[in-house]
Amino acid sequence: MPIYDYHCAANDRTVQITHRMSETVSTWGEVCTYAKLELGDVPADAPVAKVLLAANVVRRKALGSDSSGGSAFGAMTTTRAYHNTKNFD
Repeated sequence: MPIYDYHCAANDRTVQITHRMSETVSTWGEVCTYAKLELGDVPADAPVAKVLLAANVVRRKALGSDSSGGSAFGAMTTTRAYHNTKNFD
């Protein structure tokens, strides 16, 4: 499951939680439930914002293909690597 960071402006805390991509987290109470934290002095309905970090962003090339449909390593590189592992006479 993906890991997300949420920031609460009411207490200036950022908490890392894990939840499904299909689930939406929008309040401090929900963050505390996922993270198994005490609410503290902050109301459960205090809004939180998802923090986007560079580590959370996956570039298209890192997924294994580029925009032309080839390998992230380049078509010639993977073809050459494959042929180097086989004995073609």
